[in-house]
Amino acid sequence: MKRISLCALLGITLLVTGCATPTPYNYDALIAAKPRSIVVIPPKNNTVEVNAPYIYLSTISRPLAEKGYYVFPVAVIDNFMKENGLPTPEEMNQVPLDKIYENIGADAVLYVEINDWGQKYNVISSDTVVSVTMRLVDARTGNLLWDASAHASTDNNSSNSSLAGMLISAVVNQIAGSISDHTPVIARTANNAAINSANNGLLKGPYAKK
Repeated sequence: MKRISLCALLGITLLVTGCATPTPYNYDALIAAKPRSIVVIPPKNNTVEVNAPYIYLSTISRPLAEKGYYVFPVAVIDNFMKENGLPTPEEMNQVPLDKIYENIGADAVLYVEINDWGQKYNVISSDTVVSVTMRLVDARTGNLLWDASAHASTDNNSSNSSLAGMLISAVVNQIAGSISDHTPVIARTANNAAINSANNGLLKGPYAKK
């Protein structure tokens, strides 16, 4: 009986361990498409922070380029779309893929949605949060090539032991946060973690350093 119980226990342990193993990301579409260039559409903003799309936009080109892709200059693309009657990121995200490919010539389009952004204040703590989802789509076929969620935050919880000390620290953090915007740094951290993830990061492009 003890032997059977031990085997059953081992079987359960292996089953639980197996369930915890991450499923490998399917890169078949990305490998088949072999994109060389990416155009980043200004992000859709699902938050109340009106400046979030363009702050985020300033943080995404570098990690994509370091991964080995040519990234169309984001400011040039933004101005181009505005000059063609698309004044907001929401409208830019509605442009048909064939029009993007015809007028810009990018192999792939990166769509981003901002789901959480900015500094969050509690009674005795504050932290800066950035949370986005991103989709890389083949501009020629519309096929999904890669997608990921990017999330990062910086927790400024006070280490003071007294309630008075924690309240003072929270006020100081709030004042400092209103002067200095930490979201660009946190966005870069989130982007790097998602794009370079060992489990489901973006594969290296044709211009990646050997």
